[in-house]
Amino acid sequence: MKSTIPEDGVPLTKTPGPGGAERAENSLHGEILSRLRDYVVEGSIPEGGRVPERQLCEMFGISRTPLREALKVLAAEGLIELLPNRGARVRQLSRRDLEELFEVMGGLESLAGRLACESITDEEIADIERLHYEMYGYYLHRDMHNYFLVNQRIHEKIVAASRNETLRATYANFAGRIRRVRYSANFARKRQRWAEAMREHEAILDALRRRAGSELSDILFHHLRNKRTAAVEHLAEAENGTAMASVDGASSPAVNT
Repeated sequence: MKSTIPEDGVPLTKTPGPGGAERAENSLHGEILSRLRDYVVEGSIPEGGRVPERQLCEMFGISRTPLREALKVLAAEGLIELLPNRGARVRQLSRRDLEELFEVMGGLESLAGRLACESITDEEIADIERLHYEMYGYYLHRDMHNYFLVNQRIHEKIVAASRNETLRATYANFAGRIRRVRYSANFARKRQRWAEAMREHEAILDALRRRAGSELSDILFHHLRNKRTAAVEHLAEAENGTAMASVDGASSPAVNT
């Protein structure tokens, strides 16, 4: 398999700041984790693919120890699976897995929206509104990477506004498992799905401004249902593409060179 690691990787360097070496170490860990998470979420390694530790170390300019610490966090988030004495691989979800996870996420976000409308402050709404327009700018520029990051922050802030720590912890656990799928789902219907998602976010913001709990609850649930449909479509397209590639490979005559 051809490596997906870019040749012009940007090393990570430790630069002790005012807080000293310990703060620099924490900052380095956070940067490694953030970049590795983005790398996995954005599909740089195929579903079920092995994590190329040596190549990632070269790309980030780090040793195996900090990389493996970051991999443990991603495993806890559900993005990858650690294999005993065999490294790690990207977690592969079946259609049934996707349907079940999105059903649970839809229920959690629906409840969060209802509770948030009971306790959210004007300042929190203003913050979410600011993020919404920032996300819209990324949408207009077709910047999927930053659009997705801000999108996730909006959903997380609504959950945080529910003032329910049990809900927040449960949501964080499940969100990690489908973060990669939510990202890829944006490609399933190309422009049509992306525009549809933006319209749904307009409705989410409007209901939040009015503190319309029941309405926001329904919007968020259907928003996740639409994400689920897009994710399942994307999975089917990927599976069909793999199947077609296998058929083509099997049917192509061998060529002696």
